[in-house]
Amino acid sequence: MQFLESSLVELITQTATNLPPDVRAAMAAAGRDEKPNTQASQALNIIFSNVDMATEDEGPICQDTGMPTFYVHTPVGVNQLVIKKAIRSAVAEATRRGKLRPNSVDSLTGKNSGDNLGPGTPVIHFEQWENDEIEVKLVLKGGGCENKNIQYSLPANLEHLGRADRNIEGVRKCLLHAVWQAQGQGCAPGALGVCIGSDRAHGYDVAKEQLFRTLDDTNPDPVLAELEARVMEEANKLGVGAMGFGGGVSLIGCKVAAANRLPASFFVSVAYECWAFRRLGIRMDAANGAITNWLYRDPSRPVEKMTQGEGFPLTGREVVLTAPITEEQVRALKVGDIVLITGEMYTGRDAVHAHLMKNPPPVDLNGAVLYHCGPVMLQENGKWTVKAAGPTTSIREEPYQADVIGRYGVRAVIGKGGMGPKTLAALKEHGAVYLNGIGGAAQFYARTIKEVLDVNLFEFGVPEAMWHLRVEGFPAIVTMDAHGNSLHADVLEATGEALAELQTV
Repeated sequence: MQFLESSLVELITQTATNLPPDVRAAMAAAGRDEKPNTQASQALNIIFSNVDMATEDEGPICQDTGMPTFYVHTPVGVNQLVIKKAIRSAVAEATRRGKLRPNSVDSLTGKNSGDNLGPGTPVIHFEQWENDEIEVKLVLKGGGCENKNIQYSLPANLEHLGRADRNIEGVRKCLLHAVWQAQGQGCAPGALGVCIGSDRAHGYDVAKEQLFRTLDDTNPDPVLAELEARVMEEANKLGVGAMGFGGGVSLIGCKVAAANRLPASFFVSVAYECWAFRRLGIRMDAANGAITNWLYRDPSRPVEKMTQGEGFPLTGREVVLTAPITEEQVRALKVGDIVLITGEMYTGRDAVHAHLMKNPPPVDLNGAVLYHCGPVMLQENGKWTVKAAGPTTSIREEPYQADVIGRYGVRAVIGKGGMGPKTLAALKEHGAVYLNGIGGAAQFYARTIKEVLDVNLFEFGVPEAMWHLRVEGFPAIVTMDAHGNSLHADVLEATGEALAELQTV
């Protein structure tokens, strides 16, 4: 098995950096279907550029490389302990190379292991089969879309949809609700893996396994095939759009399985996947671990570029902001403006925000730009390099953000998916603004970061540390301004009305 670990490292690398052909095709179709010159089309342009950059540089498509989850089939007689050990070694090596972000955190202490290893990570599912090769499939599903997973227990009353009963019509309502509730926090357009039935735990397992179906396949069960097609059609009438900006494409895939259940239970389990739909697989020689075949991709075929033209075209109407930013500059902005940020910014996620509630910041945040980002970083010869740096989901910071803005004078917050009423009120009171970056565009944004100036609170681990960055031409869209306006609230209301119209369709 001399090639086993290197084969697994290559699987992890390609999964993290190279979007599968079926996902590329679905996203390209979304780009063709979306109305030009809209915020959704601008988001898709950045996404397409990011996909190309990730492939060219073998850099992570999204900075959140997720929870590595492996599904392994082995011939009878193959030692699964050897494979488990090789997977763990390959995960640690891929992390060292900057293909995976160190994401494994102790649930009690919050300490980051630094190598993606720890109790329960990575996740490995083993099953024997009668083939003579080893098959390993891998899905990298980030925290933003993982947080938008949802499970329904029918019958249930759903917002805007009324009662969902224990039948296909009830399931349909659940799936439409799942797309609606994800909004931009799940990095739409997304895909659903679904399990009807089973128990609470196994239902989620079956739902995630559905994500290994290709987006262009047809369910062999005609009832489920009809359900999948209907949900696809109706979900794309909701108007969630790319990154929750509003638009015509909200869903690129819906894959449903049914499993037997207890008479007392009727669960609908939904695994929500973002546009950065990273899953690949390999077949390996059982004797030496060498790759014999790839699943979901043909490495002999050239990868076609997704970007048509210049990627993110500038119009000349963008607002250039140089940090530190003044209150006057912020109050001149309105929802829908595109800004290009130059100067210094600081990253800050969950641990930083919790820290700032009890401790003064280690840096001067007056007039500063605070970026909700957990980057992928590599240190070489004592110097830090940013390998991936897209925005994380901002709503997690809603309990803290208003206080951080008010206490320390932060002028701009960058993230994805928007924030809630408490933050919106603080933006208006203190003269600050929320800027929406494009979720998953980790390579695109990494190229705007010209230098790592410093790092504070490194004890929180790489993703949660406070990185001091110098950026140039960092683009984002104003989605919450200092006048009490929120694109996210507007889209949520409009899509809720559209959802209600599908209640009895």
